[in-house]
Amino acid sequence: MRRVIISGGFFVLMTQLLTPLLVAQVSAEHYRVETVHTPEGIAPEVSAITFTDKGELVVCLRRGYIHVRDSTTLQWKRFAFGLLNPLGILPGKAGEFFVCQVPELTRIADTDGDGFADLYETICDEWGLSGNYHEFAYGLVRDKQGNFYVGLGSASKNAKIRPPFRGELIKRGYMAKEPKEGTVYRVNHFSPVAYRGWVIKITPSGKLIPLACGFRQPNGLCLSAQGDLFAVDNQGEWIGTSPLHHITPGAFYGHPSSLNWHPDFKDRDPLEVPVETLAKRRKMPAIQFPQHDMAGSIASPLFDTTEGKFGPYTGQLFVAEWVHPRILRADLEKVAGEYQGACFIFIEGNGLRTGNNRLAFAPDGSLYVAQTSRIWGPSEGLQRIRWAGRTPMDILKMRLTRTGFELTFTKPVDPGSAKDPSVYSINHYYYKYHSEYGSPKTDVAPVKVTDVSISSDGRRVRLTLEQLIAGRVYELRPGPIRSAQGDPLVTKIAAYTLNRLK
Repeated sequence: MRRVIISGGFFVLMTQLLTPLLVAQVSAEHYRVETVHTPEGIAPEVSAITFTDKGELVVCLRRGYIHVRDSTTLQWKRFAFGLLNPLGILPGKAGEFFVCQVPELTRIADTDGDGFADLYETICDEWGLSGNYHEFAYGLVRDKQGNFYVGLGSASKNAKIRPPFRGELIKRGYMAKEPKEGTVYRVNHFSPVAYRGWVIKITPSGKLIPLACGFRQPNGLCLSAQGDLFAVDNQGEWIGTSPLHHITPGAFYGHPSSLNWHPDFKDRDPLEVPVETLAKRRKMPAIQFPQHDMAGSIASPLFDTTEGKFGPYTGQLFVAEWVHPRILRADLEKVAGEYQGACFIFIEGNGLRTGNNRLAFAPDGSLYVAQTSRIWGPSEGLQRIRWAGRTPMDILKMRLTRTGFELTFTKPVDPGSAKDPSVYSINHYYYKYHSEYGSPKTDVAPVKVTDVSISSDGRRVRLTLEQLIAGRVYELRPGPIRSAQGDPLVTKIAAYTLNRLK
């Protein structure tokens, strides 16, 4: 291994225009949003966040710094500098951090105990760089065996390859020699160097293992308690809407350019492959977040491991949302051996800013939100979301049954407001797999609820639908349901990605 200090850098994230907001999901009586002061004299653009075993808050900042906040005095102290777009950080032993930055995975440590880093050690730098501004390295998570996982962003058509590049360079995979009907032909995000558009595994010894491909910008990964790896991606060409993927070795998730580095395409340009062939090869997202209705540009999935300190959502996923002042929520289940499930808006507005890009739970169970703007977004900084102790009347889960869906609520429902089938407005649709930027909701059709049954404890409502079709997103917009105590339902929209039937 070698020791190196990397020169400073900056984070950029592509996104779409803002759209009108839905009504706020929860009020301050349920969850409170507080702004946290960041280190003075430095642009408050927070690109990565974590907590040490001692409860100290640690942030990476836009200018390439790492700062640590004393848990007692709440004062910030600079720990390290000279990083290039650090988008992931994990604590190691006392005085040690692992940082994912554009060129490498780095171990940074204070070896003499003075509170400042004096060791910058490369763990792995075996992925390519072409000089394109969009080649970010997203992360960072680590499994129980000590392996690291990183997502590598692909290059953008808005910039060229700029020498010197690092690693092997493949100039194919941007535009085919001539268009052929039914083939990929062109992409806007391309993969000129390895392993752009991949999720990679890095062993404790620093060996890079290509894990899965087909990503555009996998801006955030997480591990479940069972060791399952998940990653998000951003809407764009070949990505109809922002997805959450369950990552399995060897899988292809849809974006063609990364196939440049797949052994099956060693002598074949992926742009010359029929779209139908890739569609059959593609592993579908576990969850598709409805674009703009929920997602604009999602990031940083994070499981709630607070055991109730953050309210009723223990075990579920929270997902950062960069375009809108929102944090999203997802509930997963396994059907026929594969993950799928429902998504919701957890919180919107109530003082929450946009630019939400990284999440971390504090020891006290509050959720810290790192925000970054660059040139597209209006907000940056650091905020904290605290559960105020009062549980909202919310749809906690939306699970598939053989005849429809079962909704689990955080509180017992009032039967008079929940038993009428007309209260549950449901449409289903799908997103196209094509080269256009994103996809509209396609073949939108209403689905009739034919029967409603309520459990004896009032917490579960079973909806019988006249039709269930695999390969569709089922979007629910509930009417004026109340709890047994009269609390109005805060859920405005829920969407279940139905890949497989029971």
